[in-house]
Amino acid sequence: MDRITRKTLLYKTGVEYGDYTINHVEGCAHGCKFPCYAYMLAKRFGRIKSYEEWIKPKLVSNSLEILDKELPKLKDKINFVHLSFTTDPFMVGYPEVTNLSLEIIKKLNSNGIKVTTLTKGIYPDELLDKNSYSEYNEYGITLVSLDENFKKEYEPYSSDYKDRIASLKKLHNAGLKTWVSIEPYPTPNIINQDLRVILNEVAFVDKIVFGRLNYNKKVREYLWYKEFYNYCSDVVIRFCEQRNILYHIKDGTITDDAPYILKGYQNDTQDLFFKHTQRAVK
Repeated sequence: MDRITRKTLLYKTGVEYGDYTINHVEGCAHGCKFPCYAYMLAKRFGRIKSYEEWIKPKLVSNSLEILDKELPKLKDKINFVHLSFTTDPFMVGYPEVTNLSLEIIKKLNSNGIKVTTLTKGIYPDELLDKNSYSEYNEYGITLVSLDENFKKEYEPYSSDYKDRIASLKKLHNAGLKTWVSIEPYPTPNIINQDLRVILNEVAFVDKIVFGRLNYNKKVREYLWYKEFYNYCSDVVIRFCEQRNILYHIKDGTITDDAPYILKGYQNDTQDLFFKHTQRAVK
């Protein structure tokens, strides 16, 4: 695995549900094609030249040394650190990435800093060791479908959905906090599926984040995309409220100027809308 060095690592993120973050890898082997905003940004600013370069990640070899310098200055300002917004801390096929992620989490925890993580990979069993890793950490997966054919097209090199869910549930069963990011969620003209089935698969988690798919022209080609995301947001909110699960609906997912907002409508009205839009794309 190729390696690079950096001058800084910890930084305050502008992501709406974030605080500080670390991107200790450049690129991501999962090669998502939603498209991936991190890839688009890296290419725009000249950090990488092509998709082929992006999916051959480079490890930031001096990550731990940088943290040793930055933590004394920043740790009193940090509420938590997220791994990661522009890469995957547990990407499939790269044990070097997993090992470095574990070392980073351990170092942050030893400095009294909580860590949140998000992956399309598989969580290692090492995280079950509560003597080495904080019980306050929060571990998440991205899950926008259960259809493996969809995964092959849009998340070609990520872990299988069943394995991804199983690794998260193992952490949950050990008493650790878990969450799921259902984002970027596709419209029915991209894949015809029922969001409620996905939600039921992850009903054990402590928190759900839901957000629409951006930067894909197919979304706006779907006539009812605004109503659809309003409907889905309402489904997520109702699901979470009924089960005492925390939730966060990302900015821009609910649209106030849609012909009608589904928040507050009766379930039979929502089901009628869902069936109508599903028939329209068959």
